[in-house]
Amino acid sequence: MQDEIINRVANSKLITIDLEDFYPLGERILFDIKDWLFQEIILKEKDFRESVNNHDWSKYKNAFVALHCSSDAIIPAWAYLLITTKLAPFTKRVVVGDIDKIESILFNEIINKLDVEFFRDKLILVKGCATKPIPQTAYVQLIEKLTPVATSIMYGEACSNVPLYKAKK
Repeated sequence: MQDEIINRVANSKLITIDLEDFYPLGERILFDIKDWLFQEIILKEKDFRESVNNHDWSKYKNAFVALHCSSDAIIPAWAYLLITTKLAPFTKRVVVGDIDKIESILFNEIINKLDVEFFRDKLILVKGCATKPIPQTAYVQLIEKLTPVATSIMYGEACSNVPLYKAKK
């Protein structure tokens, strides 16, 4: 009689958290305002407002938009605010920064809303090796939130993980 193969991972009390499961769907768009500046450096209010008013904002429907300026221009705060008034009816979220900033803000909101009571006194594995752009800060925030409730926290894969935290008995 052959030895039966037993999947110890499936039978363990280990609970896996994969941050990719929380990844918000929607296109990420980097919106560069430098093209709306005079010589890509000076914001002329009248021309800028005209560009904002003539732009088709509907193409950003259900997208996450990061506003930034890739030139060394000094952009007044109201310029980003004006653009946001046009984007807000269409987008899921608008931030000033880059795509990484969008991801960090989104995951900050997700983890802040996460009810960790389910994980109380449990063995937790935070899955690594994401194929989606999960920011490192998301993992840090998750561990910070889980530490007060979990019995044990590990990172990686079930077959190869790194112990991070063990509650004192």
